[in-house]
Amino acid sequence: VKQVVIRCRLRDEESGPLVEEVWLEHRSFTTAQRKRHNAVTQPKEELFPKKAIRRFDVFAEYTRQERLKKGEPEDVAAGYGICLAKVVASRKFGAKPKESGAAKHYPEGEKFRYLDDEEQTDQVFDIDIVLRMGRDFYTDVFVPAIEKARDDGKSYEDIRDEIRADW
Repeated sequence: VKQVVIRCRLRDEESGPLVEEVWLEHRSFTTAQRKRHNAVTQPKEELFPKKAIRRFDVFAEYTRQERLKKGEPEDVAAGYGICLAKVVASRKFGAKPKESGAAKHYPEGEKFRYLDDEEQTDQVFDIDIVLRMGRDFYTDVFVPAIEKARDDGKSYEDIRDEIRADW
């Protein structure tokens, strides 16, 4: 470890020039350490979603995080989040799922729910939510924003419009 001395001259109008010494440690970083350091200390380019964020997206992610907190596996939580969001959205617009494939509870031996005879999986969540807004935006901006709102004790109703305003 080398020590580097940087001397700064500061000037105070009343008492004249002052000298302040600042001691910094200098060391060499490996490439991996430099990348981690830069990722933390240098601001990233601001990310925006590829398409407008919908209440549907917020509800699906909020529900996914609730299920994760209850101890469900990641894939099951994502499948449940997208399924419930679709059911709620269809009820809002007056449409009802077909009788044969309505959002059944887990069919015997299955880990995902079905909606209109389509299995609602984590892959459906990825296509309908993550890829629509962009994976980087989803991972770096959207998920942390929903997590923070949930940690602050806010309900879905509290954040559904507020959280989307800047995006």
